[in-house]
Amino acid sequence: MTMPRIMFGGDYNPEQWPEDVWAEDMKLMVEAGVSLVSVGIFAWAQVEPRPGEYDFGWFDRVLDHLAEAGIGASLATMTASPPPWLSRRHPEVLPSRADGVTLWPGARQHYCPSSPVYREHAARLVEQVATRYGDHPALRLWHIGNEYGCHVRACYCDVSADDFRRWLRERHGDVDTLNAAWSTAFWSQRYDDWSEVLPPRTAPTFGNPAHKLDFARFSNDAILACYTVERDILRRHTPDVPVTTNFTGLVHKPIDSFRWAAEQDVVSLDSYPDPYDPRTHVDAGFGYDLVRSARQGQPWLLMEQAPSAVNWRERNAPKPPGVMRLWSWQAVAHGADGVLFFQWRQAAGGAEKFHSAMLPNAGAHTRTHREVRDLGAELAATAELAGTRVRAEVALLHDWPNWWAVEGEAHPAPLDLLAAHRAHYAPLFDAHVTCDVVPPDADLAGYRLVIVPNLYLLSDATAAALREHVDRGGTLLVSYFTGVVDGTERLHPGGAPGPLRDVLGLRVEEFWPLPAGGTIGLDLDGRQGRGLEWSEWVEPAGAQVAGRFTEGELAGRPAVLRHRYGAGTAWYLATRPDPALMRTVLDQVRAEAGVAPVLPDLPDGVQAVRRHGDDRSYLFLLNHGDTQATVALPSPAVDLLGDADRPTERVTLPPRGVAVLRS
Repeated sequence: MTMPRIMFGGDYNPEQWPEDVWAEDMKLMVEAGVSLVSVGIFAWAQVEPRPGEYDFGWFDRVLDHLAEAGIGASLATMTASPPPWLSRRHPEVLPSRADGVTLWPGARQHYCPSSPVYREHAARLVEQVATRYGDHPALRLWHIGNEYGCHVRACYCDVSADDFRRWLRERHGDVDTLNAAWSTAFWSQRYDDWSEVLPPRTAPTFGNPAHKLDFARFSNDAILACYTVERDILRRHTPDVPVTTNFTGLVHKPIDSFRWAAEQDVVSLDSYPDPYDPRTHVDAGFGYDLVRSARQGQPWLLMEQAPSAVNWRERNAPKPPGVMRLWSWQAVAHGADGVLFFQWRQAAGGAEKFHSAMLPNAGAHTRTHREVRDLGAELAATAELAGTRVRAEVALLHDWPNWWAVEGEAHPAPLDLLAAHRAHYAPLFDAHVTCDVVPPDADLAGYRLVIVPNLYLLSDATAAALREHVDRGGTLLVSYFTGVVDGTERLHPGGAPGPLRDVLGLRVEEFWPLPAGGTIGLDLDGRQGRGLEWSEWVEPAGAQVAGRFTEGELAGRPAVLRHRYGAGTAWYLATRPDPALMRTVLDQVRAEAGVAPVLPDLPDGVQAVRRHGDDRSYLFLLNHGDTQATVALPSPAVDLLGDADRPTERVTLPPRGVAVLRS
């Protein structure tokens, strides 16, 4: 999908307001430069107040107003929150937790993803919406559902149990194969009949890890099936209208964004960084790089963000002046072709009435709305950015099944995979090195450096791809607790790192996790530091020792290893170096791989990212710091947000300042 400009707007919920407010909405949207709104997301109860009785008249008028104002609609299928009549008539659609507690109406997403009743009623509504609005002049794209898996990440009811057994039969074929895959000889868990298999409900102690991993896979597929049912209806009626749905939470554990992205025409993301966290923009960068990589670098949409404060944290700080603009431009720098918000007009009631909006309850003469209007004008003036792409020479590998598995129970120590990703990603971010975040089956041919943190679940196919990357001259960095099990949670014979032992030139004999909050001394070629969280007893088998532990039972033993393999080099970290030492390691590894930063020697707090078009590139400079910063440019460039008629060789950024430079 190609956007004519960087789209700008937000969620619009006119059903919450009397019609005499709508005219003011249209006027203020036009003045603010709004070009796209998500509309109808929570309109099911309004358009179908009783089963099979439809009232679309009011919604017709909403879309007509948008078309007259020249504002496009990201038109929702309206299925995100079923009306109360559905669960009253069909209580079997309600989801259950692992402990058997039913989740009732009164909030949203109160449906079992496997429920055929829910899917049937949702499909019937989507048919109505698609036939009625498929050729409406306001329609720009379809917005299917909303934030799938945000609240109901899995359902354990009897309906889901039947669907899980169906899924298992398709995956494993017969019960004997299932027993082998799940290692059910352990603890007398052998199944004799499919009817004996249940979801992993609350049990006396540790559940079967392979059972839980398959249920996580199934739960993702069950939710995805709800999406594809609606997607297929829309494509049948409007094959030329693109479809999307919005991922939530930057990186959302229940939903495999890589698998979902393949089923969409454009990827959308909801992003809510915490203003209290001084490094929250680094986490945002990771999420943006992942969602951009999910469709091989295709521009994506920032579907939701907060203009200021949210309502759902324990402490809800507003965004200070300039932060909303800075973070919006950060998304564009990382490849977004749309900047939208939740929501246009602040709600007067309900659970989100304290969530900020583009048009606050206090009205248009407010700081937030003035900043919104200014941002809309900037985005409208930079249409040439649309369609340009971000390029990277570094890839960080992320895998959802590994995430579900590595954070399981009965492990040597609890691990937080996203924390491991941040520890490896942040030094690249701080060094202004662009990084893709890719799945295990990604094409690695274009990358000089591939980083693999804590890939506990390692398949032979992924190992072969990583081996090929190194063999043909690439650089690989692998961190601890990698290559431990296969896709069925069975240990690789011979120990970790399993099928990567030859590439890494080592064998892990024992895991030595550190006490909670504990550290261990490290020496990296004379540079002293600390190892965090984890350590391992590693025996080199061809690898050279580049760093050693200096304390405890592991004193003198290898902590960082380097191995030449084929035409490339593989590195291994048997612990997580502290942030300063991790930066040293990553700087050394990427320099050896021939990876250069976008710009070197930038002031602290300034981020540099580049987007590329066919015949020109755009350099984004974003000052996340609280002091003014001056940046010398490698060649004269025009600042699209400043004096667009006069090239400059030096840019001064105020705190939270942004420059977008055309080279």
